[in-house]
Amino acid sequence: MTEIFLFGAGIIVGMMNAIAGGGMLLGFPALLAAGLSPLEANVTGNLVILPGQLTSAFGYRSYLRKLPRRYLLLIIPCLIGGAVGALILRHTSSDRFTHLVPGLILFAVLLFAFQPLLHFHLHRHIAKRSRNLQTLAWIGVAMLPLATYAGYFGPGFGFIMLAFLGFTRLRDIHQMNALKNLAGATIAGASIACLLTTHLFNWPLGLAMAAGNGLGGHIGSHVSQRFSTHAVRIVVIVIGISAAAYLAVRPY
Repeated sequence: MTEIFLFGAGIIVGMMNAIAGGGMLLGFPALLAAGLSPLEANVTGNLVILPGQLTSAFGYRSYLRKLPRRYLLLIIPCLIGGAVGALILRHTSSDRFTHLVPGLILFAVLLFAFQPLLHFHLHRHIAKRSRNLQTLAWIGVAMLPLATYAGYFGPGFGFIMLAFLGFTRLRDIHQMNALKNLAGATIAGASIACLLTTHLFNWPLGLAMAAGNGLGGHIGSHVSQRFSTHAVRIVVIVIGISAAAYLAVRPY
C-alpha cells in the first residue's frame, strides 16, 4: 500500500519538476509520511527525481536540439557542485537549510516574475553578444554554489536556475525547462554516486516513487508544451510562491 501511495506521489512530483520545478516540496513530505527519517528522505529523494528528470529532458528533446551548445557548459558546475553538496550531506543534516529555503525560493520567483522587464532594460544599454557571453559566464559561476545546495538539499533548485536562465538570450520557456531538467539529472546522478555507500537510501520505497516520477516527468514535459510561454510562467510563479509559503510555515 505504501509503495502504491509513493508511486502516485511520484507521478505528481515528476510532472511538477518537468513543468516548473519544486516537485520534491511534495515528494519530501510524502517520504516522511512513509516512515523515512528526514535524512533518509533527503538522500532517497535523489533516487526519486533522477528518472523523472531524464524522461522529461527526453520529452523536451526537440528543444534541446535547438539549444546553443555553449549552454551545455553549465552542466559542468552542476556536476561539480552536486558532488560537493552530497559530500557535505554525508557529515551533516538538512536542518540548517530549513530557515533559508523559503527566502531563496521566493527570491528566485521574484527574479523570474520580473525577468522580462529587467532583461529588456539591461539589453538597451549593453551590446548583445558581449553581454550574453558575460552573463553566461557569471551564471556558470553562480551555478556552482547553487548546485552545491541542490546536492545537499534540493527543493528550489529548479526555480533558481530558471531565474538565472531568464537573464540569458534564451526566450523559450521550454528550452529553459529542458536545460533545467538536464542539470537536475546531472546533480541527482552525482549525489547518488557520492552517497551510494552511506546506506541511507531506502531502495524499495525510493524505487517505487522513482517509477512514478519517471512516468510523471514524461507526461509533464508533453503537457507543458501545450501551453503558451506566458501560461507556463504563471504556473512557475504560483508554484514558487506556494512552495515558499509552505516551507515557511512547515516548522510550526
